[in-house]
Amino acid sequence: MTEPADETVPPRSTFAERHAVLALGYGGREDPPDPADVLAMPIVLHISKADPPMRSDLLAAAAIATVRICLDERAGPGGEWDEQFRAWTSARIRKVARRARGAHWEAALAVDGVTAEVGSAQARALVPGRVGDLDSRITKLQIGGTDLEHDDPGPPRAAVPVLWIDRSLDMTVGKAAAQVAHASMLLAAAMSVEQAQAWARQGFECSVRDADPAQWAKARALVDEDGAGAVAVRDAGFTEVAPGSMTVIALASP
Repeated sequence: MTEPADETVPPRSTFAERHAVLALGYGGREDPPDPADVLAMPIVLHISKADPPMRSDLLAAAAIATVRICLDERAGPGGEWDEQFRAWTSARIRKVARRARGAHWEAALAVDGVTAEVGSAQARALVPGRVGDLDSRITKLQIGGTDLEHDDPGPPRAAVPVLWIDRSLDMTVGKAAAQVAHASMLLAAAMSVEQAQAWARQGFECSVRDADPAQWAKARALVDEDGAGAVAVRDAGFTEVAPGSMTVIALASP
């Protein structure tokens, strides 16, 4: 005898349905009067004291974790995180990066989210929600304080997207993590569903690199070209950089 379907279990969304939600873009609703009501996605960066990761790898992990969680079945229509994601994407898109090590990192792994690893680097994007409701295991983590030296990992990998950071802005690793996380979302949203699925099959692998003035100028020129596969992140200017600063340019291919 065939068991009846369990109607209490929400149907799983398709990748195309999840991509369509992401492709709608941000609602841009103004921030609420009470700061505790602001919606934000926490990103936890694993930065051990004894053996810190390469900065470029850690930023790539933050970007990958973010696009993965945004296109995760649980964040899509009918998923257990659907309501939180729809509320978040209808407002100003906020992300706050915090650092963790040791037992604090292990505790962060128990909070709803998605982890990405690049080399020895790990980052975890958590389900967005009210700042005032942030899990106590995350509120105890520091936002600032520890930074990582800029590194030179060489040319971006071929056949995967590259996220160019404006090196002249000299952003902290936490600020840069939030910016590349924005960039990976924007890039996936700008892709066709077929392109996004192909990227998903690669695990959303990407390269994150500091751009010198010449490379930044080249990337900015691509932003102005229709169909060039380039998207730019312009910061609201709440921290570290001036409002409207172009912080990251994501290219579908190097």
